Amino acid sequence: MIDQLAIASGMILLTILIHALGLLGLRRVVGLELTHSHLDLQSHVTVRGVAVTVTVVLGVFVLHGIEIWLYAGLYRLLGALPDMHEAVYFSTITYGTVGYDDEGIERSWELIAAIEGINGIILLGWSTAFFVSVGSRVARH
Repeated sequence: MIDQLAIASGMILLTILIHALGLLGLRRVVGLELTHSHLDLQSHVTVRGVAVTVTVVLGVFVLHGIEIWLYAGLYRLLGALPDMHEAVYFSTITYGTVGYDDEGIERSWELIAAIEGINGIILLGWSTAFFVSVGSRVARH
């Protein structure tokens, strides 16, 4: 159990770092977009408003994709799941807390999957808060 907790803690730290740097990068991209915008963005339904929204949504998808694939790679490295397809699928439903079941993962690594679910929901919440913050900023400019 200690080995699972240690590995899961490392993954949490890694995904938090990736997420923080990714959101910082997106914030800078969006910040530059809003700084250089001379248009009145009273609505998301402007060309620039839509561009900012699409950039943020795609950027957040990329961040979560990287984090999901890191967990999938870990499951394969540990031999916890039989192939990469199964690992990516399992990681995606676990990260997003859909979690149909934990059938297929080696019992000796189930705790990592449980912690991935908690990690994923926190990072998804962080992304949601970021998205709302950016949306509010776009509406104010």
